[in-house]
Amino acid sequence: MAVATSKPTQDEINSTLWQACDTFRGVVDPSEYKNYILVFMFLKYLSDVWADKYDEYKKQYGNDEELIKRKMSRERFVLPENCSFDYIKSKKNENNLGSIINKILEKIEDENKSKLEGVFRNVDFNSDTNLGQVKDRNRRLKNLIDDFDKPKLNFRPSVIGTEDIIGNAYMYLIERFASDAGKKGGEFYTPHEVSELLARLIAPKAGDRICDPAGGSGSLLITVAEQVPFKTGTHIRNCSLYAQESNGSTWALAKMNMFLHEMDAAHIEWGDTINNPRLIEGDNLMKFDVVVANPPFSLDKWGAEAAANDPHKRFLRGVPPKTKGDFAFILHMVETAVEHTGKVGVIVPHGVLFRGSSEKVIREKLIRENLLEAVIGLPANLFFGTGIPAAILLFNKGKKHNDVLFIDASKEYESGKKQNKLREEHLAKIVSTYRSFADMPKYAHRATLQEIEGNDFNLNIPRYVDTFEAEEAIDLKAVQKEIAQLEDELVKVKTQISTYLKELGLN
Repeated sequence: MAVATSKPTQDEINSTLWQACDTFRGVVDPSEYKNYILVFMFLKYLSDVWADKYDEYKKQYGNDEELIKRKMSRERFVLPENCSFDYIKSKKNENNLGSIINKILEKIEDENKSKLEGVFRNVDFNSDTNLGQVKDRNRRLKNLIDDFDKPKLNFRPSVIGTEDIIGNAYMYLIERFASDAGKKGGEFYTPHEVSELLARLIAPKAGDRICDPAGGSGSLLITVAEQVPFKTGTHIRNCSLYAQESNGSTWALAKMNMFLHEMDAAHIEWGDTINNPRLIEGDNLMKFDVVVANPPFSLDKWGAEAAANDPHKRFLRGVPPKTKGDFAFILHMVETAVEHTGKVGVIVPHGVLFRGSSEKVIREKLIRENLLEAVIGLPANLFFGTGIPAAILLFNKGKKHNDVLFIDASKEYESGKKQNKLREEHLAKIVSTYRSFADMPKYAHRATLQEIEGNDFNLNIPRYVDTFEAEEAIDLKAVQKEIAQLEDELVKVKTQISTYLKELGLN
């Protein structure tokens, strides 16, 4: 592969990667072809990083292949022989190209079980169903190889530098795929500005243990981790990361996402968080300093039938409705936060704030325990697949007062054709208001427990933040005068029209 003569920009890499998707557009559903593109990008990244490191050792140790081999075996990963992108390129005219790629992915997994086992299990490059019969499939895969064999997609660290360009490109693709996938997009990606907002609000510290129990593709967890400084002298964040994701394909995306961001020490579990929590220490749920999530909104059939006998006692405050699992995730998150210091940030639909029955009971208990710290209303149409507005709930097990801050940020955003956006000024205002924890006219209110009790533990934001704008007083005399003038003008116009019609012999 030709080496780029200059460092490609982030925009150039993003654009070239997005063009590579043309190989599958119109043939494979976006929710499926994202797996092929992202896996191939990951394979190309592994290949280029491995080749770059080999060349570096080659310069140092010359022809001492045994020494080079030992040095290479201590790297973050091992790329087995005949598993490079160049090897795949040399086989692109073979009739069994899909099978060759599958076997290469299997070898890579086998050699990197601790970090990469299972990441390729949900993608099949030899699939008749997704990629067509042999002739069509081989043509598409050959085009995909050619798409990635471009100077601007040279992922060697010596070319692109040490910045997180590849991680950013991966996140860019995931966001574009989420946008194209419509409703399904919301299942694996939280818009970056919302993740950024939650990360700043939760403000993780160095040394924190951070978890996302509804991990998706890992983007929210990564954004929160990026608030933590690097360990001294390294590019590794000074925190430990954990997540669980129920969808196998999305779990694989998260594993690759973490690896590309050099956060491959993250523990990403595959399974249903509510019914089969996998982040366990001994017989107990693992505890975290920070817990964040954008769980599926109002999940049906979340497991209410087994909640009363939950071995981890997460539902002692009440069992959420079987058709709405929002509070199941909230209760899990609160239970897994470290006692006396743990923080929780969760994105929820507005119904969580005011629905009655068992949800009202749970809401009241959380408030009386002085766990809820803030309720932040977001604009409508921010998320993929749904136009409904959402809110952020912040819980704090180390609260020093009994009040709850309500922020109505629903009216400040940049409107877009498909989705609305939060810009930097919007994020900064929300975060600074939360930090000050004080009233701001028509925007924020610090409510006492007595106020919330008076509202029967209904947290609907307009009950606390009055955004009413009085209409300007109407000057009736001026309006009457304007009406009279218009009536006079109308009489004149009618007279003119009648005169014209007479002149034309039409009246």
